[in-house]
Amino acid sequence: MSDYLTKFWSKRLHKAQEGLESNNFETYLVDTLTQAREVVLNVILPKVTPRQVAWGGSGTLAASGILEALRQRSELDLLDTSASSLSKDQKHELRRRSLLCDLYFTGTNALTENGQLINLDMHGNRVGALIFGPRHVVVLVGRNKLCVDVEEAMLRVKGFVAPANAARLNMKTPCVKTGFCEDCKSPDRICNVWTITEKSFPKGRIKVVLVNEDLGL
Repeated sequence: MSDYLTKFWSKRLHKAQEGLESNNFETYLVDTLTQAREVVLNVILPKVTPRQVAWGGSGTLAASGILEALRQRSELDLLDTSASSLSKDQKHELRRRSLLCDLYFTGTNALTENGQLINLDMHGNRVGALIFGPRHVVVLVGRNKLCVDVEEAMLRVKGFVAPANAARLNMKTPCVKTGFCEDCKSPDRICNVWTITEKSFPKGRIKVVLVNEDLGL
């Protein structure tokens, strides 16, 4: 990556970090996803000492290697919904139980420069965990998620993130065919619950790891 682009994004991410910290989020800023993994495993985990860990769908988290590392730790009880052997009802029950875990991992659809997390969810488990339940939440955020304000963030989600995710998940929605949100009524619709997380409450409950790389959708 060109040095000038790295410096450009670094300035914008520092501004976002200031916004997040003023909104009571515990924030870490790193250059690479590998460094983000080290922060999670060597700083955050020892600090919060979780027993039960869960996560929501996140391409960034999947690429980080964090889940593989967690699976190697026998002291952790992982609520993993990814097993192909699980039925739909079993996955739903695990998502419900995840809302009472010690540590929950997720990504975010967008982040504003003022330090707000913008998300649009299908089941609601991911945004539900952000709002209340898990004792601690870790959010991994690539620089491509950064937007100037809430309006731009919501346009990003509806105009790109949602149609791209629907295609990734092989959903039978109009946006998969057109590439644009059609505000559909499809049973496979993934755009069901909006949340804007203005602040972390209590202070430091939500920990945001900002990464100076393009990550996920």
